[in-house]
Amino acid sequence: MSTITVHLTSADGATTHLQCRTGQSLMEAAVAANVAGIEADCGGLLTCGTCHVYVRAPHAATLPPPDADESAMLDFTAAARQPNSRLSCQIRLDESMQGLAVDLPASQH
Repeated sequence: MSTITVHLTSADGATTHLQCRTGQSLMEAAVAANVAGIEADCGGLLTCGTCHVYVRAPHAATLPPPDADESAMLDFTAAARQPNSRLSCQIRLDESMQGLAVDLPASQH
């Protein structure tokens, strides 16, 4: 298993740079690193929407589209859904995501 670097920027502009194992979800990596702003209340079961992120280009266009369950849950996030909204529990990290950058919403609740 290899590692990649991902960048998470909070609503106040602070950026956290994480070294993440490929194969884990972005949510798992953020929770393991205690990143503020990823609540992950359901632990990745796709039932809460509290791991909502906004994926920046170019990765927003290269990720597989959200499935029906993720798309439905994105309609119930605390922060407004945008075209680049994703649930970080559904982003499985691989080598192609090196440099992935996401913005965190101001609130998950």
